[in-house]
Amino acid sequence: MDRDGGVLDGFHVGYVPPGVGDEVSDFASEWEDVRLTSRFWERRKADGHQVDLRVHVLRGERLTDLDALRDFLAAYHERDPAQWRLSDFPHGDGPGLTGEAQAFWLVAPGVAVSVLTTPEFAGALPATALAVRVAADDEV
Repeated sequence: MDRDGGVLDGFHVGYVPPGVGDEVSDFASEWEDVRLTSRFWERRKADGHQVDLRVHVLRGERLTDLDALRDFLAAYHERDPAQWRLSDFPHGDGPGLTGEAQAFWLVAPGVAVSVLTTPEFAGALPATALAVRVAADDEV
């Protein structure tokens, strides 16, 4: 049975892949001038916890276009921005970028969404990301 991830900062997470952990946590943080609202799905393992899925809603004036979003996320995650490629990721909010286990897109200037999985769930990344939509009663 498919799982619904609920509403996170105005976005409905419509699909959580089977096997993703049942422990769910929400966090609010700020990095530089961007606010992040995050939901993590994790599970207990013999050596601690493993985060299987993360969804972040990002809000900040510096997120003006896809390049600015990529640059922010590269710095935030301490990754080389060249690792992401333009994808044929057909999200209704416009083109996005993907990496091995991450998809992110600009919803509108100043608002973006990022979905990250572990390699174990990377095959479900497109379906998960496509199921993240502006919640029916919310505005971006």
